[in-house]
Amino acid sequence: MMKLNTSHFKIVATLSLAVIISSCSNTKFLQDGQLLYTGAKINIKNDTLAKKEKSRLKEALQDQLRPKPNSSFFGLRPKLYIYNITKEPKKQKGIRYWLKYKVGEKPVLLSDVDREFNKKIIVNYSENKGFFNAKASSDTISKNKKAHVIYTLKTGARYLISQVNFPKDSTVINSEIQLLKDKTFLKVGNPFDLDVIKAERERIDAHLKNRGFYYFSPDNIIVQADSTVTKKPEVELFVKLKKNTPAISKEPFTIDKTIVFADYNIKDLKLGKYGIPYNTDSVEIYNNIHIIDPENKFKPKIFDRTLYFDKGDLYNRKDHNLSLNRLISLGVFKFVKNEFIISDSLNHKFDAYYLLTPRPFQSLRLETLGKTNSANYTGGEVNLNWTHRNFFRGAEQLKAAIYGAADVQVGGPKDANNIIRVGANAQLSIPRIVAPFRFHSSSAYVPRTNINVGYEYLSRTQLYTLHSFTTSFGYLWKENERKEHDLKVLDVTVVAPQKVTEKYLEQISGNPDPDNYIAPNPSLQRVIDKQLIFGPTYSYTYTNTMLPRKNTFYYKGSVDLAGTITGLVSGADAKAGKQKELFNIPFSQYAKMEHDFRYYRKVNVKSSIATRFIAGIGYPYGNSTSMPYVKQFFVGGSNSIRAFRARTLGPGSYDPRTQNATFFFDQSGDIKLEMNAEYRANIYKFLNAAVFADAGNVWLVNEDPARPGGKFSKDFVKEIAVGAGVGLRLDFSILILRLDLATPLRIPYYPEGERWTFDKIDFGSGAWRKDNLILNIAIGYPF
Repeated sequence: MMKLNTSHFKIVATLSLAVIISSCSNTKFLQDGQLLYTGAKINIKNDTLAKKEKSRLKEALQDQLRPKPNSSFFGLRPKLYIYNITKEPKKQKGIRYWLKYKVGEKPVLLSDVDREFNKKIIVNYSENKGFFNAKASSDTISKNKKAHVIYTLKTGARYLISQVNFPKDSTVINSEIQLLKDKTFLKVGNPFDLDVIKAERERIDAHLKNRGFYYFSPDNIIVQADSTVTKKPEVELFVKLKKNTPAISKEPFTIDKTIVFADYNIKDLKLGKYGIPYNTDSVEIYNNIHIIDPENKFKPKIFDRTLYFDKGDLYNRKDHNLSLNRLISLGVFKFVKNEFIISDSLNHKFDAYYLLTPRPFQSLRLETLGKTNSANYTGGEVNLNWTHRNFFRGAEQLKAAIYGAADVQVGGPKDANNIIRVGANAQLSIPRIVAPFRFHSSSAYVPRTNINVGYEYLSRTQLYTLHSFTTSFGYLWKENERKEHDLKVLDVTVVAPQKVTEKYLEQISGNPDPDNYIAPNPSLQRVIDKQLIFGPTYSYTYTNTMLPRKNTFYYKGSVDLAGTITGLVSGADAKAGKQKELFNIPFSQYAKMEHDFRYYRKVNVKSSIATRFIAGIGYPYGNSTSMPYVKQFFVGGSNSIRAFRARTLGPGSYDPRTQNATFFFDQSGDIKLEMNAEYRANIYKFLNAAVFADAGNVWLVNEDPARPGGKFSKDFVKEIAVGAGVGLRLDFSILILRLDLATPLRIPYYPEGERWTFDKIDFGSGAWRKDNLILNIAIGYPF
């Protein structure tokens, strides 16, 4: 149980007393005759409405009322209290001004409430929902300098739709509208609802926009309601065009010419360098696309691949938006603008203009990073990144980077084993599918072919040096804004060790000397083994988090198959002593799968709940008896189980404290389970707070004598680690600085029956805080 000393109790008691006082002292700041407005209540009188419908109507009406009362927290109004106790500042700046007008809230008085206006709002909203005979009244209740208003709404009968008519005429546009009437949102028997009528107008407009009616607008449609047809509370609806609809809105338009200004500058246009209409002498025509690119910055075929309109095509909004989105997704244009200019009004034709402003093709960026980690390592990293966004004049992006990093161990119980990393990598991204087969994509996102190469030199002084080479070839494409596919047809990693010291080898084989005993740890051999990993990888991502919904999801699933075909063809069987090699290196053979599912729920405007579940498994077979170290799973750290330091947890119930090593080494596993939950709330503008809980672990597929308790078993639930904590997020728009303070609540390597640690929590103990409070500093949200 958590221990609180006397000083802690006094602080809590004082804060509690202050809150209680603030709840009852706000009214003493009011002048004579002033009443603090505490809100409104709505009573609905209608015996025919169902309970859910009445509740829904009441909630909607409540949102319409103005003004809103002062914000409250469990019935208290601390922001109002801060405003009241803060003296009027002399200047519109400084801490006092910030405290009174930014943190505090000005009192909302009953005199600020326009009850007649609110009654009109209530009646008007009710009529829009079909209650044509609605009447509202109000009453004010005051006590102890506080007042609230009660609005009573007598709705009368709700009018239902008796019939929906789409009057016919001989125009082209009417024939298009007639095709839509069977799928109308206006259904006989449903209540009259203005919001549904607006949606119906938008539906008709969307269809007409895809049938060439570029100049049409939802405002051109009128829905007339006739309530005099019967004596029942019913209305007959008539959906038709307004009489004053412009003639141009009634005609479908076709594309005459498609003109691209590939190097558009608004200043040049004003000076008349190009002009609209353009000078045909400076135009290159490619597949009916007129391209103005005097400096030949782009290959014409990229516009043919990107733009959907062709000469004679009927205008439609779908192709209009697809073309714009694909131009933007090329990544080479800073601004993309589209205009349609009538070229033949008699035959209803217009020219499609695309005004494209390129981004600077080349950029150079230098990044520096300072860091410290849980193993007493302090260091820094320098990255030099170069990007060319139009490398072969076809919007190909070439990114190259070189980097260097050093981590030096300062302090701590272990010997210094500094880490030095130097590397380089390059990626060529081509905005199309380069393949012997035909790939057609009608999405708004240009598919890409990606080629990557990289090298890294890693030196862990006094231990070993590793050379790592990577390369991959694959495709990235999106079906839509929610679905993305990433297929690497070939993903290759080669790891070659160098300068492995006797000190490290001793950790592997052990030392039987009683005065310097070191237990054998054969698993460390995998770190310095030569590794050849090759095969396809695939990942699928679905997300709707960009949509303005209360509940959103994110899912990413990935599959990694290494050495599968080669292993089968060669008959590799490492367990039977038939391990095969390529280029004198045993190749890895395994299957790996991982699933990452996230769920986000908005509680209200200023708070939300985020949850995540991760499950992964890697299974070695054929030419491998264990997963490659670089492909295993790890947990702990700022984006995982935050109560445990990075890569120090697991596998299973293995106790890392039993290591008799002269250096830290990471704990890894073949199976991973992780669950996270976080409540996020905005405190003030850029300042956000969070309360979180994390749980999970990693396990091994096969038994490892050097790490007892690491194998996955039916008792895996008993080996789940649990941590919890609080955090602050400073959202500066360009970046989010995150500070999370966590403590372990369940430690899987403790003896069974003693793994929950609630009885050991002691915030008053300096030794406990040092060992159990883990501070994570990171950029961005953990998930």
